[in-house]
Amino acid sequence: MYAGALIVLRDAAIVVVGCTVVALGFNTVRNDGIPLVQEDEYQILVPCPESNGEAVALSPNAAVLQDSQAFVIDARGAEAFGQWHLERAIDVPFDYLEATQPDVIHRIAASGAREVIVYGDGHDPDSGEQLAREISGKGIRNVRFVSGGAPAIMALKPPGARP
Repeated sequence: MYAGALIVLRDAAIVVVGCTVVALGFNTVRNDGIPLVQEDEYQILVPCPESNGEAVALSPNAAVLQDSQAFVIDARGAEAFGQWHLERAIDVPFDYLEATQPDVIHRIAASGAREVIVYGDGHDPDSGEQLAREISGKGIRNVRFVSGGAPAIMALKPPGARP
């Protein structure tokens, strides 16, 4: 029994050494091989934005969406924003790992808008709701998000939407 275990251990060691030699050889031949020693520092901890503010849910057919005094934000990505968005909306893509830039928060605060309305992708969790909570957590008041996000708004085909 003892000799059999040694044979298995020897065979496993041979496989590990063989795979290592093949991997190192392949890595050496590649133009963009993976460095064996990291030369540049890289960030291993990424701060997540705190979504600790309160945001009120809003129906996709709420009249406030047509209010010219409302500051409307599209929390989807640039590609989705380019395909469709409400006419007055600005593009502020929500990132789950990176906080919203201070200049965006300042722009919202300086707008003098009565309400801030955010709509997102409508998924669960909804990027619009998450961005609305983050904005509210940074001190902006009267922040709302559209339940169901852009898909719910598009289903109603509001007059303020552009293709």
